[in-house]
Amino acid sequence: MIMNDTGELASVSGVAAESGSVRRQRTDIRTRDLINQAVASIPTLGLQRAAEFLATMNVPAEVAVRVLVYPNRRRAN
Repeated sequence: MIMNDTGELASVSGVAAESGSVRRQRTDIRTRDLINQAVASIPTLGLQRAAEFLATMNVPAEVAVRVLVYPNRRRAN
């Protein structure tokens, strides 16, 4: 739940629908930090090692693929 523009509590999905946004608000800071580490390591370790790191850290496979293979689909911080 978050506060909407009128000061009422609203679900995140309800606010996203009101604003026309399809993306959900980030709630998992740990996963964000792991993904940032993996993305930063790609130039030195490569895509495969970054993917292995995320798998080892239990980041869901669909999230790992989205952020590693399609970096323009990452959520804004």
